Amino acid sequence: MRLGLALGYWGRGPDPRHLELARQAERFGYHSVWTAESWGSDVFTPLTWIAAHTTRVKLGTAIAQMAARTPTATAMHALTLDHLSGGRMMLGLGLSGPQVVEGWYGRPFPKSPLTATREYVEVIRQVLRREAPVRLDGRFHPLQYAGPDAGGLGKPLKPIVHPLRPDLPVLLGAEGPKNIAQTVRIADGWLPLYWSPGRTELYEAALADAPEGFMVAPMAQARVCTDVAEGLLPVKAMLGFYIGGMGHAARNFHADLMGRMGYEAEARRVQELFLAGRRAEAVQAVPDAFADEISLVGPRERIAERLELWRKGPVTDLLVTAPDPETLRTLADLNS
Repeated sequence: MRLGLALGYWGRGPDPRHLELARQAERFGYHSVWTAESWGSDVFTPLTWIAAHTTRVKLGTAIAQMAARTPTATAMHALTLDHLSGGRMMLGLGLSGPQVVEGWYGRPFPKSPLTATREYVEVIRQVLRREAPVRLDGRFHPLQYAGPDAGGLGKPLKPIVHPLRPDLPVLLGAEGPKNIAQTVRIADGWLPLYWSPGRTELYEAALADAPEGFMVAPMAQARVCTDVAEGLLPVKAMLGFYIGGMGHAARNFHADLMGRMGYEAEARRVQELFLAGRRAEAVQAVPDAFADEISLVGPRERIAERLELWRKGPVTDLLVTAPDPETLRTLADLNS
């Protein structure tokens, strides 16, 4: 199992620790560094900055939101950064949810998310292969565009730049069973949002046909500390926001996932409190047990014991969100 550093997206502004953490991760032998986006900082610019200050570590997006860019624009970002970094780019993609897609990007959330995802990936694959002008008779991402307001002048094009790697890895963030199964068929890897090493049976069927080399790269918050309850507070804060605020009360994929993992009543309670403006109570309502099983928190000996559970399952890459170099070094030592 390889280690990656997940830096996420910015809060109020750039975190001055991120670049140094990325450098530390490279020195400690981490395989990859990942950035993210929601509705603030974008995913590619910070990753480019990290690429300029590192030499070996792989560079991933976890995730680039599909609604933010056309698939050809995303492919341009990926092939550009792959060239600039000497072939270190990994492209992680995700649909986000209706609240963000329609409220922030001003686009309709696709009524058939699996079809929209499949088309998006197919366009990117065509761009990277550069075998012919890009064409797709698609429902959501047609090329060339021929809608009722089209001028009729669209021309099939190939990228001017020759992509460095036609097989640049494409990974997908997927939560529902059908979405995970499709990810196995069309992508090079899967970016699970929550992963519990004690519940791998939830994914056995979907991963049964995964090809050799397929990446399973979940994210987990990690922190070396003496007080487990205190160390879990950032995990609970993240879960409270995702479950309560990253989606509509009637359609929240993150809350649905928590429910499938055995915490349905608790997920609905967190939603109820968060949407009522009682955010501190929503965080407290996140069960410690759930926060604990999807993270690596506590003294070194406890983390060592729990890390073995992650290593025994199908996880190929553990993407850790760690607040300090000590935690990064500890995980590197324990995973060696």
